[in-house]
Amino acid sequence: MILAEKITKLRKRNGWSQEELAMKLNISRQSVSKWESAASIPDLDKVIKLSAIFGVSTDYLLKDELDEEPAAVVAYDTCQAEEDDVKVRNVSLDEANAYMSLVKSVSKRIAAGVMLCILSPVLLILLGGLAEYRVIGMTENAAGGIGLTVLLLMVAGAVALFILYGMKLERYQYMEREVISLQYGVAGIAKAKKEKFEPVFKMCIVIGVTMCILSAVPLFVAAIFDSPDIIYIYCVDVLLVMVAIAVYLFVWSGMIYGSYQRILEEGEYAREKKLENRRNDNLAKVYWCIVAAIYLGYSFWTGKWYISWVIWPVAGVLFAAVCGIAAMIRGK
Repeated sequence: MILAEKITKLRKRNGWSQEELAMKLNISRQSVSKWESAASIPDLDKVIKLSAIFGVSTDYLLKDELDEEPAAVVAYDTCQAEEDDVKVRNVSLDEANAYMSLVKSVSKRIAAGVMLCILSPVLLILLGGLAEYRVIGMTENAAGGIGLTVLLLMVAGAVALFILYGMKLERYQYMEREVISLQYGVAGIAKAKKEKFEPVFKMCIVIGVTMCILSAVPLFVAAIFDSPDIIYIYCVDVLLVMVAIAVYLFVWSGMIYGSYQRILEEGEYAREKKLENRRNDNLAKVYWCIVAAIYLGYSFWTGKWYISWVIWPVAGVLFAAVCGIAAMIRGK
C-alpha cells in the first residue's frame, strides 16, 4: 500500500473530509487531494504532522511494504524512544544515493589498501630466500634492505588510502550509530540495489573463503614431496597472494553490501543493535582501559612481552560475554 492510499484510508477511518484534514495541517484542500491521488508527495514536515494526527508511525506511512500498523513500531517510536533518548535522523533520497555511490567508489580503494598490507612482505620473503640460497647474485643485507623498503612503501600507500577515503566516509558515520528515518522512496531504491548486488556479494564470499582454504595447499604439496627449502618460500608467497585477493573480495563486496544494510537498518545495523551499542559505549571505554592497564602492568612487571599479548585475544572474547551480561542485567 502506497502513501496516497494510506492517507485516504486513515482520513476516512477518522471520518474526516479532505477539507477537515487540510485545516488540521494548515494547508489547502487541493494539497490533500493531490496527495491522495499520488499527484504529489508531502514533504517531511507534513509527514511528521500526519503521523501525529493519525496516531501512526512515520515508518508505517513511508514504507510501502507495511500494509498494517505494527504494534512494535508504535511502541518503539514512543516509549522506547523516550527511554533511550533517541534522536531520529532523517535521510533524504539525494543523501542516500550520494552515500551509496560514494561507498561503491571508495570500497575498491580501501580494499586495495588492505590488499597492499597483506602483499607488503611478499618481496622481502622472496628476495631474502633467493639471496640466502644463492639463487641471485645479491647479499642478504641488500635483499633485506630492498624488501623492507618496498614493504614500508606499500604499507605507507595503504595507510594513505585508509586516511584519504576514510575521511570521505566520515560524514556518513551516523548511518552506523544513529536511528534514521528514510524519506519516501529511499527504502525501495536501497532494497532494489541490495537484491541486485546480493548474488555478487555471496559469490565473492564463496570465492574468497575457497581461496583462503586452498592457499595452504602448495605448502602441503611441497611437504609431501619433501621439496627444497626455497620451494617453501615460493609457497608462502603464493599463500599471501591468494589470501590478499580473497580479502580484497571480502572488503570490496562487504562495504557495498553493508551500505545497503545501513540504510535499511538491517543485520548488524538494526535499530535494536544500534541502541545496544550506544548503551555499551561507556562500558567499552572502562573495560578496554582496564585491559590495557593489566597488559602494561603485567608486561613491565614480569618482562614477558613475548607471552603477555595473549591478554588481547582473551579480552576480546570476554568482552562479548561482558556485553551479554550487561544486557541481561538491563533486561532485569
